[in-house]
Amino acid sequence: MNILHRQLAEINQTNWLVLVDKPLDWTSFDVVNKLRYKLKHRFGKKIKIGHAGTLDPKATGLLLLCTAAYTKQIETLQGLDKTYTGTMTMGASTPSYDTETTPDAFFPIDTLNAEILREQTQLFTGKISQKPPIFSAIKQDGKKLYEYARKNESVELKARELRIHQFELTAINLPQVAFEVSCSKGTYIRSLVHDFGASLHNAAYLESLRRTRIGDFSVASAWQIPELIDFLDNIPVVLPHEGN
Repeated sequence: MNILHRQLAEINQTNWLVLVDKPLDWTSFDVVNKLRYKLKHRFGKKIKIGHAGTLDPKATGLLLLCTAAYTKQIETLQGLDKTYTGTMTMGASTPSYDTETTPDAFFPIDTLNAEILREQTQLFTGKISQKPPIFSAIKQDGKKLYEYARKNESVELKARELRIHQFELTAINLPQVAFEVSCSKGTYIRSLVHDFGASLHNAAYLESLRRTRIGDFSVASAWQIPELIDFLDNIPVVLPHEGN
């Protein structure tokens, strides 16, 4: 049974943790706004809602949405470890480290093989230092990094310490490499892929990404957006009487 079904045991209960499978090319805030609009029109009142961990538009997968009193749990949920699957393209780099921008540099890949690639992942397992992509929403000196990037302004990126629990290459068909990563909060998989390519005196950018797990929550239990909207359209809503 989906977690939202259990939480709807009490019809008027709107303190929910909702697991959503974010679609490709949607922002995390697109999902939040979609549910906010639906809840307002379904229950006739504005219900506070937020998400616990942003996914980039080009990423799909598990997004945790918290409503009403459950929003107090967002900080705790954001601190949970996460698991991703994805693919990277070797031999090229992009300014955004993913497919949001076009490749701007190319490298030969004839010296790369499965043994070299798998051995190199060991450098990115355990405690590492990582700088965020310049095309990201992190604020520095009061501005989001992507605002600097779009104006071609240089900025000194601040590194952060994080932990990669697992970095496994699951399929290698150069230039495409599939992987699975388990990591601590704050990890940018785009940066991990970029740094992995650079460590080989080569390059790599993120081709696709899917978040499969946050803590003990799995994308296998998540709602597809159309299913969630249909479910909310059809649940019975009993509004309280005045004075109650």
